[in-house]
Amino acid sequence: MSSHVPSTRECKGYIHSIESCGTVDGPGIRYVVFFQGCPMRCRYCHNPDTWEYGKGTLMSVHEVLEGFYSNLPFYRNGGVTVTGGEPMMQMDFLIELFRDLKRNHIHTCIDSSGIMFNPHSERFMTQLAELLALTDLVLLDIKHISDVKHQSLTGHSNRQILAFARHLDEQGIPVWIRHVVVPGITLYREYLEGLGTFMASLHNVQALDVLPYHTLGKVKYEKLGLPYPLEGTREATKEEAAAARQIILAAYKKAKLC
Repeated sequence: MSSHVPSTRECKGYIHSIESCGTVDGPGIRYVVFFQGCPMRCRYCHNPDTWEYGKGTLMSVHEVLEGFYSNLPFYRNGGVTVTGGEPMMQMDFLIELFRDLKRNHIHTCIDSSGIMFNPHSERFMTQLAELLALTDLVLLDIKHISDVKHQSLTGHSNRQILAFARHLDEQGIPVWIRHVVVPGITLYREYLEGLGTFMASLHNVQALDVLPYHTLGKVKYEKLGLPYPLEGTREATKEEAAAARQIILAAYKKAKLC
């Protein structure tokens, strides 16, 4: 059981929701914590309700993990994954959460876009070093390998994201790369091959997940009164995602041989 003792002065974080049985968020069965707040506005985001920081439920580490520890045997081959939103927007709380988990020898995983990486901030880099010392795996979402296209897709450059990938490599943190294929946006051979070539420059990549774009989040935009950014864009098929993955891997293997 957790050795964490609740305190009225403890660090708290804004949490959107918690999923008790995640099967695609890292190894084994995962307890998935969705953090509230994200600086990016990905046009295919299916969780726009996680964008705004300060909403959600303000929770302590104990409150967040109570459901996990009360069912600990269920997660014996899994662990805890934090996602969002962007969990690294709340570094202090994330560190405290992972510190509690590592005291209890729990596998920890961060699902992140890497957008918060700031090597020019001493405070951030100090926090990041502390966080990575408590992190077993990072699921890194690379939205687009082209910087220009990335800015159009998300509103942000991908430079700090790729720099974060290189930093994780330098620190020896295992990474699973995640990439969503969207017809007319990312589903082009040149971009897929570019991603594979970039991946080949890293030494810590353990897996590649290529996910087909879907419109399941469209109803959330309607509820929030927001226009759906990719109105008219068709969904990608599982077959297209599988073919895209093979293109990425072929470019990866080719670059590794050079």
